Formats: sequence, C-alpha cells, structure tokens
Amino acid sequence: MRNNNMDFIRGIAVLGLVYMNAYAFGLFESGYVPLSNPPVSDSIIHIFSSLFIDGRFRTLFSLLFGAGLYIQWQRYRSQEQLKSRLYWLIIFGLVHGFLLWAGDILFAYGVSGWFVIKYLSSDSNLLLKRGIEFTLLSGAATVLIVAGIPDEVIYRDLPEFTYLYSPHYIDYFINNLGMNVLMLVMVPIMIMWACVGIMLIGIYLYKQDVFSKGLTIAQLITCIVITFVFTSIKLYTLQYNGGLGYATQEFANMFAALGMATLYIHLIVKFCNNSPQIGTLIQQAGRLAFTLYISQTLMQLLLYKVLFSHWALSFNRIDYWLVSTALVALQLVFTIIYSRYFNQGPLECVWRKLTKVKINA
Repeated sequence: MRNNNMDFIRGIAVLGLVYMNAYAFGLFESGYVPLSNPPVSDSIIHIFSSLFIDGRFRTLFSLLFGAGLYIQWQRYRSQEQLKSRLYWLIIFGLVHGFLLWAGDILFAYGVSGWFVIKYLSSDSNLLLKRGIEFTLLSGAATVLIVAGIPDEVIYRDLPEFTYLYSPHYIDYFINNLGMNVLMLVMVPIMIMWACVGIMLIGIYLYKQDVFSKGLTIAQLITCIVITFVFTSIKLYTLQYNGGLGYATQEFANMFAALGMATLYIHLIVKFCNNSPQIGTLIQQAGRLAFTLYISQTLMQLLLYKVLFSHWALSFNRIDYWLVSTALVALQLVFTIIYSRYFNQGPLECVWRKLTKVKINA
C-alpha cells in the first residue's frame, strides 16, 4: 500500500527547496549579498529561514531518499534494481550540474546511495549509530574547510560586489562549469558523508514506523531538544563573520536541520494520517518531485540569468521570497493540470524506463 504521508512530505520538501535555493541563483558563490544597511525585512526573513528553512528541506529529501531505498530493497530484494536507478540518477546529476546549475544534489544522492546499499540489511541500532557517525564526520570536514574562509564581508552597495557579478549568461555558464567541478570534489570530502548519514537515519526512522505513525514521546522530546540546542547555537553565531563563525553556523545548522526535518515528518504524519484525501495537491507534487526539482532550475535560470539578470543587483530577501512564492504557485498549477491526465511525472517516467533498459541490457 502506498504511503501517502511520504508523498506529502516529499511535496513539502520539493516546494520548500525553491525558498532555500533562491539566493544561489542570484549569485551562486556568495548566496545572498546584503546591503551595508539592510531593511528590517532582511533580518526577519533571515531569522525565519535559520529557524525553519535553511537546510531543512534538503535534509527532508535525504531522509526520504534513504527510506525510499529501503522500501525498494524490500520490494525487489535485489540490489541490481537499486544500482540501476542510482546509476541514472548520477547521470542526471552530472548533466544538471554541468549544463544548468552547480547546486545540483542528484549526483551526491546517487553516489551516496551506492554506499547506503551496504547497510540495507543492518539492524536499527547500527543504522542509527552509523548515521550519526557519518553526519559527525561530514560536520567535522565542513568545519575544517569553512574555517579557512577569509573574514572579508561583501556588501551589495559597495564597489567590490561588481567584481563578483556579471550580467552575461555565457559568463555564468563558464563559471558554472568550474563551480560544478569544485562541487564534485567536495562530494567525497564532506557532502557524501552528510547524505549517507542522514539517509541511514531515514532508514532507521522508517523501520521505527515514524513515516506511518510519527515519533514516540521519547523520540519527540529528543528531537525538540536537539533542534532547540543547535538552532540556538546557529542563531547566536549569526553575529559572527569570517571562517570560524561560518564554520560554527554550518555545523550547528546540520544538526538543527536534522532535528527540525524530523519534527516536520512527525507533524505531517499526524496531519495527513496516510489519507489520500488530505493535502491531495501536495501529495501530487510529491509524486512529481523529480520533474518539479529540475523545472525549478530551468525557471530560476531563465529569470535570474537570462531575462532579469539585473535582479541580483537590487533584490533584497523579500524580493527573492516573492518570486519564490510565485514559482511555487506556478508549480502547483502545473501539478493540478498534469495530474488530471497522468499518474507519473515526465522525468520520473524517463528515469523508470532507463532503469529497466539498463537492467535488461
């Protein structure tokens, strides 16, 4: 029987990515570049994002991806099917990263999935133990790398910003190639270990029936404490710039995001209660997650790099969020129309067919 809770969670995750990734489409290397005297809305949105957005939806996807691998392994009891799917996910990720956007996560998921396969038959205690260990390993690697970032702070209304910005798409494309090479180098150093760790925790949560029943009281209290502690650390260190400040923020945010994402799962499970009639549109969006994810890249590249490249010079946080809200609304309209005629997204269909071709080859 299909788990409608997971469709709902996946729908929330893919739509939430629009808000999480918006700044990177303006300027990938630096993300959001504030004014030297930012508006109050910047501070409000920044704090809200630190609490509920930053890293939360990517972590949701990682938890879901791990649980999804385990479900498929239960169904087929064969790694051949899983490896074929992961092979094509890696290919999709490479194409997406080099040709469109270096912020791609598909490649990292595909590579991490191959590692996670080794643990599919492990007991729950080992899954949780290894999940925490790999996440800590990624956190330590992140601290060592990010701590070396120079203490220089760039503001959008200073001349230095113009050296980072180019309105020409060809410059973006060339720069994106280099950035994606750098991102690929980072995968085995730190990104993969975070993905593997969170995916293993996702399998642990699935085996604990969290995706169907929610957290137990003890698990809920643990998640609340973890989220509160690490979110507090993240918020406190926002006042510090430079490598050490950013390193502390990234480490704290990794675990704050894990705790908050798990709480999101609990709340959605209790709200949806595995009913196909509750949040039907969001569930439909969850079944089109791959298609919606790639379409987000296409739409935001068209807006920020082709049609309105000057937006990066003037946009405050609220401007990015207004555009993101419009894109989410557009994706929901697409979901309504498409789901009337098809049960599976176009890229989901292609992925499935390519998987079958490779298995039969």
